[in-house]
Amino acid sequence: MFKDNRYLHYNAAGFRKDLIAGITVGIVAIPLGMAFAIASGVKPEYGLYTTIIAGLLVALLGGSRFQIAGPTGAFIPILLAIVLQYGYEDLLIAGFLAGIFLVIMSFLGISNLIHFVPRSVTIGFTTGIAIIIFTGQFSNFFGITGLEKKEFFHENMLDLIRQFHTVNTCSILIAVIGLAVIFLLPKIAPRIPLLLVALLIPTIISFFFFPGKLETIGTAFGGIPKTLPSFHFPHITLSKLVSLWQPALIIAALGAIESLLSAVVADGMKSGEKHDSKRELFGQGIANIITPLFGGIPATGAIARTATNIRSGAVSPISGVVQSLFVLAFLLLFAPYASHIPLAAMAPILMYVAWNMSARKAFVHILSIRSGDSIVLLTTFLLTIFIDLTIAVQVGILLAALSFLKKMSGKLHIEKAKLSDVEIVKFGIESPSSLAKYTVDGPIFFGTAKVFEDKYPQLLESGATKIILDMEHLSVVDATGEAVLFALLDDAEKKGIQIIIKRLPKDKTSLFKKSRLEDRIGKDNFFM
Repeated sequence: MFKDNRYLHYNAAGFRKDLIAGITVGIVAIPLGMAFAIASGVKPEYGLYTTIIAGLLVALLGGSRFQIAGPTGAFIPILLAIVLQYGYEDLLIAGFLAGIFLVIMSFLGISNLIHFVPRSVTIGFTTGIAIIIFTGQFSNFFGITGLEKKEFFHENMLDLIRQFHTVNTCSILIAVIGLAVIFLLPKIAPRIPLLLVALLIPTIISFFFFPGKLETIGTAFGGIPKTLPSFHFPHITLSKLVSLWQPALIIAALGAIESLLSAVVADGMKSGEKHDSKRELFGQGIANIITPLFGGIPATGAIARTATNIRSGAVSPISGVVQSLFVLAFLLLFAPYASHIPLAAMAPILMYVAWNMSARKAFVHILSIRSGDSIVLLTTFLLTIFIDLTIAVQVGILLAALSFLKKMSGKLHIEKAKLSDVEIVKFGIESPSSLAKYTVDGPIFFGTAKVFEDKYPQLLESGATKIILDMEHLSVVDATGEAVLFALLDDAEKKGIQIIIKRLPKDKTSLFKKSRLEDRIGKDNFFM
């Protein structure tokens, strides 16, 4: 079905590079997998299952040589909302449906349409997601107890303020140590895996100096089982399909955007590399269909892990396979020890991820322009935070479309032009005002129909009995544009005015024939 050229000229030297890169990425993926799962409202082992299964399947079936897939921060708000509203079982169904949507997208060539999502929308919801992730870690950072996760951002913030008197100084100390490691380690030892060390040092300090004084993975979730995930097909009903198809579609769309963006980043880091976008969506779709059957959450291409994979010397998808096997080995051998990890040590890691994904500079830049894009950006951003990502994306795209239509409505220009000698000779002059010429520059479609309707009475009341419409720069005509042109012809006929079309572009000629505009105008009235 898809031709795979990703293993051409593969050899033992390439395998050694992939082995090192895969282990390096696996070290990064372990703390992130657990952290993203916890932030999404599910047990940490589900994040590891996702890293193992989705990472393996995308490496084998995806369209990028270097793509690393797994749970990502972008999914956290929508996954948490599904868990809070529907429960974990329905999250699996939503992920399963999202996988089906992604496979359908791959066959329909939807990958090309992803590029039409406005940047103001993607920056808006990405920054909004970053705010939600960052503030969502305040409870673990400060060790606040008595909180119950709620669906809306403002409810969680109000609850956080009400319970702030339960602050745990030990949690703050451990979290600050984790932050210090994140800030200082890259300057001291940039080659050491940052996030793993930022997790290990606070955990060791907590275990020896503050035993029983901090909430850990073990106390919060009962530890991580030292077993492989078991197969379980979710119970799917018609009512669940009806209620979950929309969040599933958002998961699919968000996953498609992030995975293709990650693949593009990978192409940019390796000169001459080019991913297969259709195959990439297919691989992501299969991964999201299979992963929920083993308890995993939705996954997509992870930009940071993919970049780490390339920087570590990866040469083929084998590095992604090695990453999955490494995380599997960790699960089977060291999972019980993960129960000692304090949630306060997880908080700085997720805050760090949120800070890096926030697109701060792009957000400020678009906002400073003070244009329609600024309104789209701010609206998407606020809706992402205070309502949900589903509504934010829909409203953002709608506003962007309306902004585009407003801009395009100003692109249609109908202006009076000078007559050429050829035109004067060809059509004759009964009186100085009997022949008039106008240029039509821009699109005639539903977004500019009103502009055209407001303009053509001026044409018909000019006193000319023959009107030349020079359409050399006519860019678009749709069904609404056709209707407006027919209305012009009807009004012209009533007034005894002859409409002549000059220099109609070749690609519009067939449209005029199919729509019967050519017959209505008359073939003799086309001056090419």
